[in-house]
Amino acid sequence: MTKAILVLEDGRTFHGTSYGAVGETFGEAVFTTGMTGYQETLTDPSFHKQVVVQTAPQIGNTGVNAEDDESDRIHVAGYVVRDPARRPSNWRSTGDLGERLAAEGIVGISGIDTRALTRHLRERGAMRVGISSLDLDVEGLRQRVLSQPEMLGADLSAQVTTSSPYKVEAEGEHRYTVAALDLGIKRNVSRRLAARGVTTHIFPASSSIEDLLAVSPDAVFFSPGPGDPATADGPVALAQEVMRRRVPLFGICFGSQILGRALGFGTYKLGYGHRGINQPVLDKTTGKVEVTSHNHGFAVDAPVGQRIDTEFGGVEVSHVCLNDNVVEGLRGLEVPAFTVQYHPEAAAGPHDADYLFDRFVELVEKKG
Repeated sequence: MTKAILVLEDGRTFHGTSYGAVGETFGEAVFTTGMTGYQETLTDPSFHKQVVVQTAPQIGNTGVNAEDDESDRIHVAGYVVRDPARRPSNWRSTGDLGERLAAEGIVGISGIDTRALTRHLRERGAMRVGISSLDLDVEGLRQRVLSQPEMLGADLSAQVTTSSPYKVEAEGEHRYTVAALDLGIKRNVSRRLAARGVTTHIFPASSSIEDLLAVSPDAVFFSPGPGDPATADGPVALAQEVMRRRVPLFGICFGSQILGRALGFGTYKLGYGHRGINQPVLDKTTGKVEVTSHNHGFAVDAPVGQRIDTEFGGVEVSHVCLNDNVVEGLRGLEVPAFTVQYHPEAAAGPHDADYLFDRFVELVEKKG
C-alpha cells in the first residue's frame, strides 16, 4: 500500500494510495461520468495527456480483456478512482485492471474523495494536475505541475495517429470505400462502418488530399482525437479540399471541430468539458432526444437556429446539448458534409446515435 498524492495547479490536494504504476505523472485533470466502459475510456486516444477521474465509485470489477480496447494501448496520462475492485469478477475477464495499469506504466491514485474532486473541477474548471507516489512533497509537486503545458494550444493529434496507412475490410459484400483521417481514431468506428459494407482506409493525420483520393473513396471521415482544434491547421485545410471536391464528409468529435473551422467558425475551450455516456442531445433534424457518449473539452462557436452562409454554401447547427446548449453537430445544406461532436460509435454504449452511420451511408448513396 504505497502512499500517493494528487495536487491540482490551484493547490487543492488529495492524499490516497498508489493505483497502477508507482511513479509521477502530469496532465489535465478531467472527470468522466460513465458507470461502465472504463477499459474503452482508458484506451481512447482522445484522453491523451489527460488525467481521468472516474466519478463511478468502484472501478475494475469486470477486469480487462483483449477485445474491448479502442486502440493498441492505454492513452490516459493518469488515473483516479475511489475504490478499485480487489479482484475482477466477469466471465470475459482475462486480467486485473490495476495490474494492467502497472504493466503499461500508468500512474494512478485510489482511495480519495472523487466526488469532492469532481465538484472542485466543475466549479473551477479542468486544470493541470500531478500525481506522485514517489515524492509526497505537496508544494514541490505543485511547482512541477505549474511548469507543465496547458491543454489550450496543445497540438496532440500527431502524437496518437497511425504511422502508416492500413485498411479494415467490409463485412460481407463490399459496398463503399471510405478514407478516414486518423486524428485519434477508435476501433469501433471502422467496425460500425464495416457492418454496413464499408471498407475503411485509415490514413495518418498529416496525409494530403492526394493521399486520400488515391484509394478512390466514396466518402471521407475525420476521426475523434485529442488536443486543441485551433492548432490543427493541416486537417482544416484538408477538410476544405474535400468539400471543394464535393466528396461526402463525416466528422466526429475532434473531426467535428475541424470541419467547423473549415467552414469558418471558431472553437473555444469548455470550462470542464463533456465526458461520459449520459449526455442528452437534441437532433434538430428529427426532433428526437438521444442519450449520447461524449469526450470533448472544446466546442464549435456557431449560432444555433439559423442558416449560416459560408464559402461552401449554407450550414446549420444540427445537434445541441440540452444541458448547456453547446453545439453538438453541423450540417451542410449544399455541400455533402455533416458532423457530430459526440460519439455514435460509443462502446460500451449508449447506442441511440448509431443511426448516424446509416445517415453517412445514405449521404454517399445520394451523392452516387
